[in-house]
Amino acid sequence: MLPSDLSLQVAAALREDLGGGDLTAALVPAAQLAAATVITREQAVLCGSAWFDETFRQLDPAITVSWQMQDGATVGPGMTLCTVRGPARPILSGERTALNFLQLLSGTATAASRFVAAVAGSGCRILDTRKTLPGLRSAQKYATRCGGVQNHRMGLYDQVLIKENHITAAGSILAAVQAARRSAPGVVVEVEVENLVELEQALAARPEIVMLDEFSLADLRAAAVRNRALGSPVRLEASGSVSLDGVREIAGTGVDFISVGSITKHVRATDLSMRLQLSSAGS
Repeated sequence: MLPSDLSLQVAAALREDLGGGDLTAALVPAAQLAAATVITREQAVLCGSAWFDETFRQLDPAITVSWQMQDGATVGPGMTLCTVRGPARPILSGERTALNFLQLLSGTATAASRFVAAVAGSGCRILDTRKTLPGLRSAQKYATRCGGVQNHRMGLYDQVLIKENHITAAGSILAAVQAARRSAPGVVVEVEVENLVELEQALAARPEIVMLDEFSLADLRAAAVRNRALGSPVRLEASGSVSLDGVREIAGTGVDFISVGSITKHVRATDLSMRLQLSSAGS
């Protein structure tokens, strides 16, 4: 499903770009019509069409956008993604904002899909993180889903993730998990551990998930073996410095999940271009 704050994200982006008005677009006659096509210059997973549409809807409802591809589709160099038609002024004013959303979210979805493809067949799932661009978390989380990634928690409000400082404050891993069960009943509880000794303590506390932070491949394998030997229902998540080159090896250790912050944090925008042509009324 599309994020509920999508229109707010677009409105904020338009305010940022337009300010008091587009001085350059004002040079174009108000009655001038135009048509524009958006093409991709590289292979990517398309994402962000709703943000693109909303940008032009907020600028002028008379603008129409016709899509040839849908979110989640793999597109190649030179392919036409959509056609935009309507008054030239608002098309020109919205071009950068609309493309910014489409490029960013397609880049996020593309990065997500590469990690998913790298672990295909292993039974391990890729998770995203909260390392997102400020104000665009729901948009990037939507994009990772388009790329096949499973969303981790959206924020601090929908899952408990107990880290080192929480454990220190609570006194122990067990005390922290017990406190979480009391304060947030029914909510998934996850504990981050940094070594195999802490893993034993976490498994005894029985959270739903244990995050293995910066574990070596050998220790990840040992953790998975230990978890299976106990017949534990706890799922294991590998995290920390995960690269595309190394993710397949991590998936082979027997962990259930791998969380990858770079999908949203180090995203590279997809190379897209909008080409505009003037048109006459009725064309």
